[in-house]
Amino acid sequence: MLITLDETVRLINEGKKLHIAADDSLLSQLPKGNWIGGTTPYFISEEGGLLSKEKLFVNEIDYAEEIRVESYGKYNVFQIVEECYDNGLIMLIIPFGTDVAAKYAKEAPEVEELLMHPTIGWISGFDLATGGTAKVYDGTRGESYTDKAVAMYIKLPEGKSAMINMINIFADDKNDPVIQFNDNDLTVSKCTVNGKEMNFAQYIKENGIGTKMPLVADHNGSYINTSIKEVTEDKVSFYASVFRNVEYRFAVNVEDYAGQFRDRVNEASARCPVFSCNCILNYQFGNLEGKKIPPYTGPVTFGEIAYQLINQTLVYCEIMG
Repeated sequence: MLITLDETVRLINEGKKLHIAADDSLLSQLPKGNWIGGTTPYFISEEGGLLSKEKLFVNEIDYAEEIRVESYGKYNVFQIVEECYDNGLIMLIIPFGTDVAAKYAKEAPEVEELLMHPTIGWISGFDLATGGTAKVYDGTRGESYTDKAVAMYIKLPEGKSAMINMINIFADDKNDPVIQFNDNDLTVSKCTVNGKEMNFAQYIKENGIGTKMPLVADHNGSYINTSIKEVTEDKVSFYASVFRNVEYRFAVNVEDYAGQFRDRVNEASARCPVFSCNCILNYQFGNLEGKKIPPYTGPVTFGEIAYQLINQTLVYCEIMG
């Protein structure tokens, strides 16, 4: 729900367990309490997509038996798998462009224990028009961080479980060339295309490939996107890491991005998600300003976490049982 600063303060003072997304000018005014937060001025609300620096998006975590909040740097971020509840949910927020975000992006898929613990969250950001610094907040301690991740461990009642899903409009063309990389990295120069080594930036330019479409990899029938952030003279940088020995192809061009996105949302079976977040690239390319996509409301983010870091998706969580 998108609410005012006064309404948010009242919920915190009532002891509610909360996840909060808002512009830093609002988050910095909140009192201590049972909450975590991250910076973004973009939201999908009940009234539609919008940019707001006057209101906060708040999820009440009323399904939790108890919560605990911790923060982590790049050297211990995967300690999250050791400190979670046996029957629980990890809600994780990481600031954009940080070492801890890069560490999580590169290594999360190789941390097998993550798959045993439902983990959802997002990469915090800022107003693209004015720039800024991404932050996360540990409301239990009244601390904010520009270089740490914050995790809320949520204990679920007996008989309940967390189900994490995503909506992705992209798929690959099996007839397209296979692209592979030598390392797990957020920036690359070399790649192989159908086994032939070449410079990836030059390959994109020479083939007139539009970077609005992400790279996609087929993981047992589920497509995982890796969105391109920038193409320079000889390097390509990504919003999430590419991985060694994974077969990538560019996504099939989507002519009606907004229409295709709305169709996939309508096809999804979520009834009452307790959390959702949507990529800033979907917001931009899908023309979501002013558009409603019920029942998916929440922050618009600089990356989505569904166990690992992904891009150009809508991620959501439901409590089952």
